[in-house]
This record gives sequence, C-alpha cells and structure tokens, in this order.
Amino acid sequence: MVNIGNDWDELLRDEFEKDYYRELRSFLIKEYREETVYPAADEIFYALKLTPYKDVRAVILGQDPYHEPGQAHGLAFSVRRGTKYPPSLVNIFKELEEDVSCAAAKDTASGKGEPGDECKNAEESRNAEEAKSGGVLVPWAERGVLLLNTVLTVRAHQAGSHRGRGWEQFTDKVIELLSARKKPMVFILWGANAISKKELILETSRKAGVRHLIITAPHPSPLSAYRGFFGGRYFSRTNYFLEDNGMEPIDWSL
Repeated sequence: MVNIGNDWDELLRDEFEKDYYRELRSFLIKEYREETVYPAADEIFYALKLTPYKDVRAVILGQDPYHEPGQAHGLAFSVRRGTKYPPSLVNIFKELEEDVSCAAAKDTASGKGEPGDECKNAEESRNAEEAKSGGVLVPWAERGVLLLNTVLTVRAHQAGSHRGRGWEQFTDKVIELLSARKKPMVFILWGANAISKKELILETSRKAGVRHLIITAPHPSPLSAYRGFFGGRYFSRTNYFLEDNGMEPIDWSL
C-alpha cells in the first residue's frame, strides 16, 4: 500500500485500489527488478510527499522523468545535486532570470550606471543561486509548487518508455482533484503532453465553480523553447494571480 504521508493518502486511496493501478504496480515491480528505472522506487511520489493537496498554489506539469543517470528524483524538471543541468532546466533558469530576477532588479534600480547593469547584477545573483541549489527544485515544492509529471517513471535511456501503462490515468486523477478544489491556483502546462490536460482542468473547474489560471507554452527543451517558451513570464504571472486572489506570492528563489 502506498503511503504518501499527507492528505493525498485519503484523496487517492480509492485510486490505488483500481484495476488499472494494480496492473501498473505489477508492471513496475517487474521493471524495477529487471531494468534500470528512474526515479528510485521510493521517490516515485516525491512530488506529492513534498506538496500536500491543501498547500498547492501552483502546478508545473511536465511529461515523464529525466532518463539519464543521477537526474530524476521524483520532481518534474528537478535534478539531483551534482548533476549537470539538462537543457530543459537550463532554459527554465534562463526564463526565471529574465522574468523574476531582472524584473526585481529593474524595480529597485537607482537609475545610475549603464543600461543593462540591473540585469547583469540579476544574472550574477541567479548564477549564485543556481550554484547553491544545484538544480534541485525542492524549495519550490516546499512552497506550494507541485512539480508533477504526467508519467512518473521511465526506463533508463528510453524517454517515454512507461507511457500508456496507467500513469496518465493516475495523474489525470491528481489534476482533476486539484481542478475541483475551491481555492484558486495556477496550472503551468509546458509542452503538448501537458497542454492536453487543459480541457480536463477547464471542465472540472467549471463544475466546481472555481476559476484557476492556466498558462500554456511549448516545452522548455531546446527543440521547442524558441517557439514560444521564452518570454512567457510564468513566474511573475503566477504571483500576480495569487496576489489578486488574496494569497501570498511564491518565492521563486532557490
């Protein structure tokens, strides 16, 4: 029996008893026994462990975990400390810098110095923060950002290898539960796989009579980042929405 350790246990109790999940569990037992699978078995539900249902303020939705050694640890787009940043995470940090760090620096700039100094200083600050965090996005999760993939496991070196095995049904339930929650939140959907969940969010939230903010964009991978990911201002837009709804903004520092 899965034990997440917070309010997700009660919310998902029935889901863990359904036939599709039992089949998924049998598949995973075999995969972990015979293949190299990421993340480690005890980290599959790490995102839910770190971000209880009641505390979710924003959801960043990805696809499936990183599939190279030392990367995946149960949080979408996050890597273990000491791991080289995957290109997607590099691009997320670039967007974070432009959206939050530079904006904050410009707001507080004295007007002295050369144009662009404020963003240069913000970049230096961001580089220091990256070095400190090591690419680990745990602080975001602990502040109410659910870093969820639509598929929670993957075979080593084989992107998408665990798709169509039942994870999509499970994470759809997680998304549905969040969409039905009366307290507004932000859904950040990066990539076609994540964007496909937009209608589920809209349909469920309409029934619940709540209006969430949904932000969609291409995936931050190098293959698509320059087709609309950059410039999306996901972090500041999230905070504007939260503040407009009487909630504390998210501290995006790492």
